[in-house]
Amino acid sequence: MPKISESYLNADILIIGGGSAGIMSAIRAKELNPEQRVVVFDKANVNYSGSIPRGMDALNIVAIPGESTVEGFVKSASNGREGIVDDNVSFAIASRSWELLKKLESWGVCFPKGESKGYEALTTHSKGKYTVTMKEPNLKTILHEKIKQTDTIILNRTMALELLIENGCVAGAVGINVRTGETIVCRAKAVILASGGAARFGLPDNGHLYGIYDCPANAGDSYYLAYKAGAELTGMECTVCYVIIKDINCPLLHITLTRGGKLIDAFDNELEVGKDNLTSALPVEHFMKHGGNIRVRMSHLPEKTIKSIEDIIFSTERPIVERFFKGRGIDFRTHDIELAPTEFYLCGGHGLTGVKIDEAASSTISGLYAAGDAAHGQGYLTGAFTLGLIAAESATSYASEKKINDVSASPCMEEIENFIHKMHNNKSKISVDEFEFKVRRMINNYVAPPKNEFKLNRALESMNQMQQELCDLVRVETTHDLIKAFEVRNIITCAILSASAALERKESRWGWWHYRSDYPEKNEQYRKHVIVKKEGGKVSTCLKDTVTMNFEGDN
Repeated sequence: MPKISESYLNADILIIGGGSAGIMSAIRAKELNPEQRVVVFDKANVNYSGSIPRGMDALNIVAIPGESTVEGFVKSASNGREGIVDDNVSFAIASRSWELLKKLESWGVCFPKGESKGYEALTTHSKGKYTVTMKEPNLKTILHEKIKQTDTIILNRTMALELLIENGCVAGAVGINVRTGETIVCRAKAVILASGGAARFGLPDNGHLYGIYDCPANAGDSYYLAYKAGAELTGMECTVCYVIIKDINCPLLHITLTRGGKLIDAFDNELEVGKDNLTSALPVEHFMKHGGNIRVRMSHLPEKTIKSIEDIIFSTERPIVERFFKGRGIDFRTHDIELAPTEFYLCGGHGLTGVKIDEAASSTISGLYAAGDAAHGQGYLTGAFTLGLIAAESATSYASEKKINDVSASPCMEEIENFIHKMHNNKSKISVDEFEFKVRRMINNYVAPPKNEFKLNRALESMNQMQQELCDLVRVETTHDLIKAFEVRNIITCAILSASAALERKESRWGWWHYRSDYPEKNEQYRKHVIVKKEGGKVSTCLKDTVTMNFEGDN
């Protein structure tokens, strides 16, 4: 492993993560003030990184003027999330959604229109038609081309390890080059966390560490960074799991059921899900209750509809699925498509896990903002983009009134170097991959539902032990091993936070996602956030009221 070297730079705004939220934040920050210095840390390469490295088939939240309302979406969001969401954040996401669609369209993103010359709006939320069809296989490429037109400083292959905090305010971050092992200290006036959720959390059925539904680079980095810095997080107990195409981890329900497809169980019975339940845990519950097998059937659909479904699936988000079906001789006209649950994971976009933010994307630490899957709110792609815009606006305003804090990075650097030193000098035969496998198997056993006090306490006991064993028992020989070890550190921390939050929420909510066998019923006394944060070096949990908004009338 190369010797540790250091480099330093300053920024007005540091953005951690170059996926959908991060890249949009950078573009917006440079629009607002081309002179400000914007730096992006991306663990991969911003050209093809994040949960949407290629294309997308829909913009999941759009309040189309004359057809749907922002207020209606706020009510729908609260209903769909069983009240555990802040209305002001939902309002902020939806109120910028139409502007976002038109901005993306002006950049060349394709939103197909029907014979009526209107956008195709689908029902996937609990109320109203807010999902607009997108047909853009090159979404990330378009975003990358936009950021290249600015002088944003992009540090690809750079993983953030710790945030710098001074007097309760963010002051930058320490990162590491994932190829060379060089550490980078970036002092910044404001920081935007946008490095995704914890996709590498539970272990998938295929047994492969990286054979998961979401981006495998998302190992809970944002949650770890925010927690260590003292920020509040919420929704850590919401361990989400979706039903997708078996053996290839590609989504299907939103595209097919909204266009007339049927959900069939193992006994050939049609299951009632409802288009408004596609974002809930209900399809997973159907899988558990109906013979452990559910399928999508499209053989009854008109040829025109089947072709339109194929056109979307085979060209946008994960086009490799076309080869998958062809290799297995599967034709939508004659074959059902078998589905299976994903592994359990933590996510702000499709779930409820994330940094607690307000309508300005501000965390509870001054100068620290969050967007995308790093932030609480279940905003999907629209939320990633709109909160990215909002975070950039808030960070730009904040940074304009601040000076670079010449904070010492020595405490962070010492902690990082001790971690590296311990692992590099360890002569154990246990590889990082073997250790990660065991950590995530234990997450499946004790953090994932069904949950109860015994299992969750066992999870805390196991994860605290593994936190120590990571340094004592795991062999690191290369920089690549080291980066994976840092990721495992983050996964373990997320497991501890998730188990702690689940113990605090003494009820069952969101269906299977947070089902406690010792508290099987919903209890409206817990219609609140479960907040986790670091206090006195330990995990602290408490309940906090959600932010509610009252509107006249009903939409």
